[in-house]
Parts: sequence; structure tokens; C-alpha cells
Amino acid sequence: MKVFPAIDIKNGKCVRLVKGDFDKKTEYQMSPIDQAGKYKDHGFKNLHIVDLDGALTGDIINLEIIKEIVNKFNFKIEIGGGIRNFESIKKYADIGVEKVILGSAAIKDKNFLKEACLKFPNKIALGLDAKDGFLSVSGWKENSNKLTIDFLKEVNDYGVSRLIYTDINRDGTKQSPNFDETSKVANISKCPVIISGGVSSIDDIKKAKDLKNIEGIIVGKAIYDGDIDLKDLVKEDA
Repeated sequence: MKVFPAIDIKNGKCVRLVKGDFDKKTEYQMSPIDQAGKYKDHGFKNLHIVDLDGALTGDIINLEIIKEIVNKFNFKIEIGGGIRNFESIKKYADIGVEKVILGSAAIKDKNFLKEACLKFPNKIALGLDAKDGFLSVSGWKENSNKLTIDFLKEVNDYGVSRLIYTDINRDGTKQSPNFDETSKVANISKCPVIISGGVSSIDDIKKAKDLKNIEGIIVGKAIYDGDIDLKDLVKEDA
């Protein structure tokens, strides 16, 4: 089980949102680079980064911060947020991130996802962010009117190397992930799945280990709020 501590960047700072709502934002004192250093010092190998400015604008905003994290620490990084063209994918691939997460652009244009998987083999992760079974796009501000399971079936053979499933209703709530829905997605998915949204305790990590086709889990707010001790969490990171 890979544990992905999360860093969400907005205006150059670490933030956490509740259910993706930018009006329910908590800003933290530690910079993204210092936060990454803290994770490295504890021995984590993987890192999940979201450029929230990018998610809102559709442009890569925090590339320099992310580049510094890549250069300074030896993490396997997955990065998402506003990646909507091949040029943006290439920029991230060139600085050495392990996986580039496509969300809104992939859902709105399946051909873009298909082409991206061909152009950047083993680099593309698909981010499926769902609310009540339907996919949300554009920084979670729009409902796509597409059912998560239906969309996944349509793109399952495209060559995506990783799938990140987030239940928006759980994100930032620390009410535990939606294991039932995640299991449904993982049972269909032809690539391994990362669980995202709502992790509250080490018990959530242990429960995730029992699920089929789960590669890892993302932990965010529970770390920042001190509900999970990093020393305990890193023991689960294999």
C-alpha cells in the first residue's frame, strides 16, 4: 500500500478545502517546500500534489514550486490541477514527476485522454472526482452529468496507468473514504486505483489494504490537523 501525503497549493501556500469548496479553505503556515521536506524527513516515498490555482484557471501556475520539490527531494510524485493540454503534460514530465493526473480535460474530451496515454506511456493517471455517483469537473464547480462507472467503462482500454478516485462529499471531512464506491470502481478498473477523500485515521489505511486492485491512499487534512501521526502513517507506506 502506497501512502500519498497530500500538498494542495494555492497562492504559493499549503491549503486544504472541505468538499472542494474554495470558500471553506484552511491555510497553513508551512510552505509547500517545507511540508514536502517534513514528509521526506519521516521517510515517505510518494507525494500527491494538486495545483489548485491550476484547477481554477486551466493553466500551470505553481510549476516552479513543484520543480523545486522534485529537485530537492527524491519523491515519486503525482501531480494534478488544470492540466488540459499536451504542453502542460510535457512540462511536468520533463521536470521528473512520476504521474500526471488528467481530470476535467479527460472527462470533457476522451480523445485527449486517449492521445495523452499514447504520447506519454505509463505517465498518465486519470482523476475521477465524483459527487453522488456523477463526475465533477473544473475544480469541482461543474457537474458533468456523467456517471463515474459509465465513463470508466468507456475509457478503460485507453492505457491509463493509474486511477485516482475521490468522493467529493468525503473530501476534507475526515469521515472515512467511501470504500463501497471505491470498491465498485476498483473492481471495474483495468489499472490500479488510489483512494482519495475523507481519510481520518490509520484504521482507514488498514481497511484500504483489504480491498482489491487498490494501489494506495491519499492523506491530507488528517495530517495537517494532527489526527494522524506521521510516524505511524509512514509505517503503512510500502
